[in-house]
Amino acid sequence: MLEAAGHSVTALDMSASGVNTKTLEEVVTFDRYNEPLIKFMANLAENEKVVLVGHSLGGLNLAFAMEKFPEKISLAVFVTAFLPDTEHQPSYMLEKDLSLQTLLKRSGSLFLESLAKANKFTKEKFGSVVRDYVVCTQDLLVLPSLQRFMIEHKEVKEVMEIPADHMAIVSRPKELCQCLLEFARKHA
Repeated sequence: MLEAAGHSVTALDMSASGVNTKTLEEVVTFDRYNEPLIKFMANLAENEKVVLVGHSLGGLNLAFAMEKFPEKISLAVFVTAFLPDTEHQPSYMLEKDLSLQTLLKRSGSLFLESLAKANKFTKEKFGSVVRDYVVCTQDLLVLPSLQRFMIEHKEVKEVMEIPADHMAIVSRPKELCQCLLEFARKHA
């Protein structure tokens, strides 16, 4: 749908996810997990800018890319995703959510530990990138109340809501794409 609207789309699988061939045992830190996105961003042409979209834990992937490559990102869209701030460690919201801690403590994963040791995001880099958010009102994993709490305490340019569960790309693909197209039209 995004390509049909004239956009170039690159879907990345993080390490040990999707078609990425790394094993969980090889991906013991969040930095290792995030390598595909960081490599993609590093290989962009000097003046090329992208719109990044992150879902769920992918909000943290976006945040690290925003901190490292703010000049290459015209817009970051968080879809029922973790949205960190510049006041706390990257692990802050995850430590507050017990159900997500369980997911991150899977065998071979030290994500919580590595995120707790990571530097805070900065206003100068992370904070300089325009952020939009899609609230999925029927999400039972990242609850709408948690999504709204994260938005409330951050500088989010625009928020749209869709009646979707956690997997909006499956349950409400048209509505999600409409949000992404509108955000890109207004803010990219």
